[in-house]
Amino acid sequence: MNSFRFENFGDLRGLRVLDLGAGGGRHAIEAARRGAVVVCVELDDEAIASIPDNAREAATYLGVDPAEFGARIAVVKGDARALGFRSGSFDVVIASEILEHIDQDAAVIDELRRCLGVEGSLGISVPRAFPEILNWSLSLPYHAVAGGHIRIYTKRRLFGRLRAGGFGEITHHYSHSLHSPYWWLKCLVGLENESSALVKRYHALLVSQLMGNSPKADAAERILNPLLGKSLVVYARRGDRVTRQVREVGQTTQRRTWLARIGF
Repeated sequence: MNSFRFENFGDLRGLRVLDLGAGGGRHAIEAARRGAVVVCVELDDEAIASIPDNAREAATYLGVDPAEFGARIAVVKGDARALGFRSGSFDVVIASEILEHIDQDAAVIDELRRCLGVEGSLGISVPRAFPEILNWSLSLPYHAVAGGHIRIYTKRRLFGRLRAGGFGEITHHYSHSLHSPYWWLKCLVGLENESSALVKRYHALLVSQLMGNSPKADAAERILNPLLGKSLVVYARRGDRVTRQVREVGQTTQRRTWLARIGF
């Protein structure tokens, strides 16, 4: 279940990608599948532990060598406000659903720009404003918890933050429209309520879609994304970028040399 349209980042073969707030590695795996070398940054220990296993499962599904595929994905525990990488270390930076959790969002955006090369591309997703407003209205526990959502981004607000942080060429779309009604239902019946038959059936539909078994749900989601998309997905470039040139990166030993050079 990818939030991003990876074709918007261009040809990723040999490029260096940072996946900030990687979770279980879904976006890192897609970037690696497209030929990138990826560093995942995550705070949650359970998520960190899951990424190598998820990468091996993906490699098996794709029919590629798990060792070679896994070598394309490194994992590090880190703080988005103070990343331990040298400036300009990455060609692409992805940050999915993290800004709404962090008080100093401007500091995070500054770090994203610092880590990008002058030719770099940025992808950010946050909860879309109107589905999020409904969730907040329906359920206090949805956001008023430790580590929960502390702000709601309108498109204008996020675009303004990015421009102030030195990004330009900003475009956007919306994703995951079928998830909006699911969370509205969850908020209505109670987030901890495991007995709702309607929520269970809806969850089963989402799982079926995730597994690629529901083309009708996929089609419905594409149609509904502009209206109901739960995530606002934004793409931007460093404001001082130059014409992008494809870099050729060597094999595993060279990738490891690069990881050492950026401080991993």
